[in-house]
Amino acid sequence: MSTPAEIAPRASYPVQLAAVSWHALAQLVRTPSHSRRAEAARRLARHSLWLSLAGAAVIIVLMVAFDSAEIQLMPVRGTPGLWPIRILTDFGKDEYVLSVLAVALVAVALVAAGLNGTRRALLLGLGTRLQFIFLSLLVSVAAAEVLKFIIGRGRPFVGGKADVFNFVPFSGSEAYYSLPSAHAVTAFALAFAVSALWPRLRVFMFTYAIVILLTRLVLLAHHPSDVVAGALVGIVCAMAVRYWFAARRLGFAIRADGTIVPLPGAAGGRLKRVARGPSAP
Repeated sequence: MSTPAEIAPRASYPVQLAAVSWHALAQLVRTPSHSRRAEAARRLARHSLWLSLAGAAVIIVLMVAFDSAEIQLMPVRGTPGLWPIRILTDFGKDEYVLSVLAVALVAVALVAAGLNGTRRALLLGLGTRLQFIFLSLLVSVAAAEVLKFIIGRGRPFVGGKADVFNFVPFSGSEAYYSLPSAHAVTAFALAFAVSALWPRLRVFMFTYAIVILLTRLVLLAHHPSDVVAGALVGIVCAMAVRYWFAARRLGFAIRADGTIVPLPGAAGGRLKRVARGPSAP
C-alpha cells in the first residue's frame, strides 16, 4: 500500500478512500521491476525444490513407520478434559486468522484515506506488510484445499480403525480432508510471513506454529504426516508470495545473491503518533 501520488491532498474522503484502495490492489499486479528478481527466482526454485524433497521424504517415513502408532497413543476423541486444547487450536483456524487480517487491512485503508504526507506513507507501509501476510495465508490455504480434495486422505479412525492408508481421492468429504492439515498450513504460513518481515519474532512465531501443530495431533484431527505436509505447504507458498512482493519492490529488497530481505518499516512509536495525529495535513 504505497502512497498513490495521484491522490489530491484536498480530495473528498470517499475519493481518497477509493484511490487508496485501488492503488493497494494495483500495486500487487504491476509489472515486476526489481533488477535482481531473476536471481531471487532461481534461489526460490532451488530452496523450494530441496525443501519439498526433504519434506516428502519425512512425510513418507512418518506415514509408513509412525502415523499408526502415534494416533493410538492419543486421548480418545471427544475427551472432556481436552477443552483447553480445543480452544487453543482455533488460533490456527484459517477463517479466523484471515478474518482478523482482513479487518486490519480495511482499518488501515479507512484511516490512511483521512491522512496525508508522511503519516499516510507510514500507515500504508504497514498496509503493504499486512497485504503480504494476508496473501501468504490465502494462497497457502487455497493450495491446501486443492490438495485435500485431490488426495482425499481419511482422518484418524475414519472407518473405525487406524488405517493410515485410507484414501478416497476427490471425495469432497470433510472426513477425507486430512492431508495436508489446514491448521498447520495456516500456522506455518503465518509464522514464515511474520518472521520474514520482522525476524526478531521468528522464535515466538514458530513456537506458536508448533503448538498449533501439536493440538491437531492431540485432538486426533490429523496424522503426524498430515501436519508436516501442512507446514511444508504453508512455508513454500509463503516463500512464493514473498518473491512476488520482492520482485515488485513491495516490503522487501533483493540482494546480489538473490536473498530476499525485509525493507525497514515504520517503528511502533511512529505508528502510534500517526494513529493519534489529526487527519488534516
